[in-house]
Amino acid sequence: MNKVIIPNGSDAVIAEYGEQVIEEYSGNPFIEALPSILSIEEAIEKMAIYAEYNSKERMLDKHYRIHLVQRLFQCFQPLWIHLDLESRISRVIRQGYLARNPFRAGYAQGLQEGHRNIKGLQGELSNNSVFRTTAAGFTIIGVSGMGKTTAINRILSLYPQVIVHKDYNGINFSMYQLAWLKLDCPFDSSLRGLALEFFRKVDDLLGTEYHKKFGLGRKTINDMLVIMSQIARNTGLGVLVIDEIQHLSKAKSGGDQKMLNFFVTLVNTIGVPVILVGTPAGLSILQSEFRQARRGSGQGDMIWDRLKNNQNWELLINALWGYQWTKKQIPLTDDFKDTLYEESQGIIDIAVKLYAMSQIEAIMTGKEEITPETIRQVANKHLQLVKPMIQALKSGNLSKIAKFEDISTVDLDFLGFMERERTSIDLQMKIEAMKRTQMKKEQEMRISKKDKVILKLIELDFEPREVQRVIEEIIEDQGNLDINELVVKAIQRISAINKPKKKQREVSEENDIRMLVIEGRKENRTAYEVLGDNGHIKGHDSDFGQTG
Repeated sequence: MNKVIIPNGSDAVIAEYGEQVIEEYSGNPFIEALPSILSIEEAIEKMAIYAEYNSKERMLDKHYRIHLVQRLFQCFQPLWIHLDLESRISRVIRQGYLARNPFRAGYAQGLQEGHRNIKGLQGELSNNSVFRTTAAGFTIIGVSGMGKTTAINRILSLYPQVIVHKDYNGINFSMYQLAWLKLDCPFDSSLRGLALEFFRKVDDLLGTEYHKKFGLGRKTINDMLVIMSQIARNTGLGVLVIDEIQHLSKAKSGGDQKMLNFFVTLVNTIGVPVILVGTPAGLSILQSEFRQARRGSGQGDMIWDRLKNNQNWELLINALWGYQWTKKQIPLTDDFKDTLYEESQGIIDIAVKLYAMSQIEAIMTGKEEITPETIRQVANKHLQLVKPMIQALKSGNLSKIAKFEDISTVDLDFLGFMERERTSIDLQMKIEAMKRTQMKKEQEMRISKKDKVILKLIELDFEPREVQRVIEEIIEDQGNLDINELVVKAIQRISAINKPKKKQREVSEENDIRMLVIEGRKENRTAYEVLGDNGHIKGHDSDFGQTG
């Protein structure tokens, strides 16, 4: 896609309209400008992130390797729940656009009606006679540390956030399309703060001044909802994601009912799919009325629970295990997998941190290998803050777990969510596809220019410690050189350091007077003659000079 920069806004792409396989998606520029619908294999390949790695890095000094361990936090291994979420977001964006085709009758009338609502701030959005929403929001409730926000950000990044329309099938169509918008619940815990954050984010992206125009006065939250509705229409907003909903305060937002009405109205009147994301601590916000209003969405709400010690866990640990910077590389065993699970209780963030800290511990202590016991010791030593939560999860005691809202198990019957284990897609097929993609990515790993040069010289049998020092000196002295230049410079400098000793030996052997005398005898010459001819004995005239 061709990129452009919006004045006072962000980067955007020029719309390119793709042919649609699904008939109802055709003829809608908002949908046709989106990237193609992904297959399972394509979604895995696009979402996966495998950090740079080369096994020869394990030969580097420990102060380098403890930095390299941080690469573990760059990795993103898609699991089945990520694929499920990608598919849901793909569906809700397109379904939300069905009733908002800018070339269908009623769209322009809806914009005009919305403009009148903003002007008078007296409209009843719920009674909009022109607009019939096809939007369907859903909720993600999950244990803290499972990577909900990371996964959502990764999936949203597959879509250009701002698309610039200029011409559609020969028809002049000038418009900015905001494919998605993600808000974090505000610091003041209020719905008003959430609305102000909406204005700020749109301004940052499109170069508008909504916050200055509508956010600085004394408008009520109901007024702001009317304004948000019109902005959503004007920008062709595809999906609105509200993260960390557990931070919203019922007291500062005006109570349960007002908060529920706010979320329901966002879906029903703005016509934009709304995805609410939070931990179990946010359940009090989402009471039965909200679930009932959105039960017909067809997407189902998501439970993002801890991983079980099954194929998903094995897939995650397999993806991480190849990244080892201890000098001794340890193969993955069931003992390691079980120990990591026991100490993290299936919480991804804790598992990754445990694996990283265990490597650092092994490197710094000189043991240079991780063991199950290392993992247990690191967990006991460095995870003091989360230890009470992990102990509660290990116990399986619901009353103990309930003390920690962010990790408490969600009651599926109470929430009415869809069952977590979906039978529509074969999990084993997904896992095999993921493994193939992982192997492909690992083969394509690249390392930094500096590391490439160091490893190339190590392969040429240069001493690693000397190579590191020389490369750092060259980079500091001469700045940015390409890889070949760095290799040549390093070889020249290392050779120059070692050359004098070698040359001195060669000169010493060549001019040894004992060897000269021996060679002279073979020619029946005296020692005096040989040494004189080679300049080792001066003539008498050289000492006293000539007389005349």
